[in-house]
Amino acid sequence: MFRLRCVNSCLRRLLHGGTVNRDQVLEQLRVCSTEDQVFDVVGKNKAKLTVNHVSCAVRMLWQFQKEKPDLLRTVELTKNHPQFLTLRVLAENKIAFTEDSMLVDMLYSFLRLNVDPHDTLVQQLVSEAWLRIDRFPMASLSKFSICLSDQHLQHSPLMGHITSIVDQKLSSIDDARILTTLMISMSSLVSARLRDTLISKADHLLDTMDPSHYNNPRRVVQFLRNIKYSHRPLLEKCNEILLCNIPRLDAENISIILGLYQSLQFNNCDFRLAARQRLTELIDSSTDPFSFTKLFVALAPMASSETRERLENTALLLADELSAHQALAVAEALEEIQSRNLSLLNKIGSVIQKNVDVYKPVEVARITQALFLLHYQNPELFSKLRNILLNFLQRSVYPYEVTMLTRVLSMLPCPRLEEAVISRVEAVVTQCSLNDLNTISFAIAKWVRNDPSYRQKTLGKYVRLLQTLKRCGHERLQTADQLDLVLEELKYISGEWFEEMLLEETMVTLQRMMDQINWINVSELAFFLTRINHLCPPLMDRIAIVAIKDIDKIHHSATYATLLPFSVLNYDTAQADELYDLCIQRLTPHIKSFDPHLLVLLAYSLAVADYFPEEVVREIFTIDFLGKLDSQLETLPDSLNMRTRMRLMELNRAVCLECPEFQVPWFHERYCQQLQKKGNGIVSPMQQQIHKMLGEVLGGINCVRVAVYTPYFYTVDFECILDKHLQLLPYSKPNTVEISDRNKVQWGRNSLENISDELPPGAQRVAIDFLDSKSYCKNSHHMKGEALMRKRHLEILGYRVVQIAHFKWNSMELSSRDAWKEYLKKKIFREFSS
Repeated sequence: MFRLRCVNSCLRRLLHGGTVNRDQVLEQLRVCSTEDQVFDVVGKNKAKLTVNHVSCAVRMLWQFQKEKPDLLRTVELTKNHPQFLTLRVLAENKIAFTEDSMLVDMLYSFLRLNVDPHDTLVQQLVSEAWLRIDRFPMASLSKFSICLSDQHLQHSPLMGHITSIVDQKLSSIDDARILTTLMISMSSLVSARLRDTLISKADHLLDTMDPSHYNNPRRVVQFLRNIKYSHRPLLEKCNEILLCNIPRLDAENISIILGLYQSLQFNNCDFRLAARQRLTELIDSSTDPFSFTKLFVALAPMASSETRERLENTALLLADELSAHQALAVAEALEEIQSRNLSLLNKIGSVIQKNVDVYKPVEVARITQALFLLHYQNPELFSKLRNILLNFLQRSVYPYEVTMLTRVLSMLPCPRLEEAVISRVEAVVTQCSLNDLNTISFAIAKWVRNDPSYRQKTLGKYVRLLQTLKRCGHERLQTADQLDLVLEELKYISGEWFEEMLLEETMVTLQRMMDQINWINVSELAFFLTRINHLCPPLMDRIAIVAIKDIDKIHHSATYATLLPFSVLNYDTAQADELYDLCIQRLTPHIKSFDPHLLVLLAYSLAVADYFPEEVVREIFTIDFLGKLDSQLETLPDSLNMRTRMRLMELNRAVCLECPEFQVPWFHERYCQQLQKKGNGIVSPMQQQIHKMLGEVLGGINCVRVAVYTPYFYTVDFECILDKHLQLLPYSKPNTVEISDRNKVQWGRNSLENISDELPPGAQRVAIDFLDSKSYCKNSHHMKGEALMRKRHLEILGYRVVQIAHFKWNSMELSSRDAWKEYLKKKIFREFSS
């Protein structure tokens, strides 16, 4: 009995001691369910609070806010609570006693609760973290990198230190969330070597992670956007994961992903169609301004006309509730879809006008551009926007910002260029990229046209500024030593000023850097040459050599851009032939994975060069593919939609004419008839001149027809018929194309197959085409691929083709009426008689 009492006594002491040692304050905090309860515990236990208590309280305060929808968050109320100041003071006093992970967690939570980055608490936490950074676990390092990004310290030495640590310890990271967060934070500091290593590591971790964690691939895409590197295999892997998660994505996430894809010029038909379906499902539940704005921005550009009308009606109802930045987002979306809803536009304009003073410089520029392109009628608002733009410009020190503000200012009505604009441009011009210089020159050209004093001041402010831009452009090109950076600056550049002032120096620079052309940048360089319509054999040969050597490394979708200049510019060499064959072999196994519109564009470019790979052609002209293409076209911008439809028609025509063995039907009859009806039918002065002279040369106007539609709807500028003795046969029928009841194009009374039957034996139709500058490369008289394809097709249709080059017709050699007539006689008669 005595022993039993002793045991009970010991147990009671142990239990009492356990109760005493329990952290009652921590337990009270953990059971709190609201911010007020947390603050109540803090207020009652100020003297007892340890660093663990402070960390727990701050973490819970942020967690409560995080769980609320954005519109219901009360961060400012929390931040201004008296007990929150207590937590801040205690946290700052106890920094030295805080564990590493707890230190980073507190910093993260305080920043999320809108504590100013310049606050001494934040500064002390960052300084302490820097002292311990080399021993941080990767999870804490990742969270700390987010904190630095929140404070706009992406380029700081501290972020450089983090980048170095990640480089050394990358192999130890096995969590995709940790890696992708670090990748975004340090994206501005990674070298090409580290970039490739990070991409390889991310590619591996995406395979091992839970596929429902869609934020990981989204962050990878964001990293690629940040470093401006479209790594197609990794993008496609991310896209597959994101596509599987579409049912779980909200409008905000879909909007973000679509924006990232657009920045990377990555179009994926399956994702766009699935996103459109998901966003359409979310329309009824997106009733608050925040979620509806995200939905409107993402869905409107790819919605049907009925859905757009529904979205615009809802936007009209919510317009008065939109914030300043939501109104900006809606305005830009309206501009993208070219909305003509004046009621909605006026509402959005009213919201913007009320909030115009809260926008940042770039936002004011975006607003001005959107409203201007929407033809918004509000002189008072535009006048105010112009003054704000000028004020921002006078204070701006960033080249990209000065460029954007200058460009948008040039849109607005103004008779002349202000000195403030000139002084700002001159202050930053030496730091401007080639694209910035080109943009500024475009703005100045507008002022030149509008300034009545320019003609009297030929050596005035405009000329001096343009000369400065030219000099800076030449210096930038002459000192450039990295091809990838030059290509980045040239990516969107175009216009007369660039072609006249910088193009020649650009080509010299690119040829100087030919040894830097590799399988990664070869398609981008090829696309640039196509876009500027410039034939440069040394560069084209180098492109072919690199592509042939590393064809297996080039992504199959990049074969389109790589082949484009050879096809469009008609550069035909032995190397080009080998390149076509290898590219076709490279892309053929991946036909099913091509976006429908891209496969059409690719097949058309091959057809221009007289290549018709059977697998590609048969894939395109299947019911399933054409149905998928139709669905995709509904989601594409109008310009790309129209271009793809035109290319499909031209491909259909080329296959029917050049590959009848494929037995592909001609199904664009009605489409061509609609285009024909929409055509303006205007004959240019040059055509009128040639027509009149042809009548004189050929013995009468009734011997020549103008703007003749052929089978398959080519339009021949002029047509005549020569018999076997090279004598002209007059026309007895009007200049029209007949359409049979079966929608078959007929030429006179006979079908296409019997064209030759309607002519006397030995007679031949002659097509006389005037080739303007668009048919030739800009830097030479080298004929482009489409003009040659057209000649092939007209010859298949039974024509003898005479091509009149614009540079020949307008030359000094043919400067008289008799010379023109003699030239036409020679082209029509002597060439055919030989």
